[in-house]
Amino acid sequence: MKNYFAHKMRKKSPLEIVGIIIFGIIAITGLAILFGFVIMWLWNWLMPEIFGLTTINYWQAVGLFILFKVLLGGCGGGKSSKKCKDHDTKKSKSDFSKWEHYDKFWEEEGDRLYEEYIERKEKKIQTDESELR
Repeated sequence: MKNYFAHKMRKKSPLEIVGIIIFGIIAITGLAILFGFVIMWLWNWLMPEIFGLTTINYWQAVGLFILFKVLLGGCGGGKSSKKCKDHDTKKSKSDFSKWEHYDKFWEEEGDRLYEEYIERKEKKIQTDESELR
């Protein structure tokens, strides 16, 4: 797993990597701001009409979002939730137990198998094109 990020970023320049990081920070910030405004809008639209509550401002909406996230968290941090225990028993793409062999695979077979895969795809595309003609 030590070379996972090196493999994923091997054809990217340092400038591209910095760009990806900056884009990620901007995207996360934008989503956080959007969540606050959506919660504020929904609260101010529904709660005063339905329950006679007062309207809230942006920071109160962000506080509500954080409060609900803490109270109703889901699988975020702990493993005590029943939902999380069920999720942990399933094999998923985020199961990293097989990744201990990742570096060795790419050293021994990775590039060769990737080239074979590309050749197979190109042959399939060519045969599909010839069948269309």
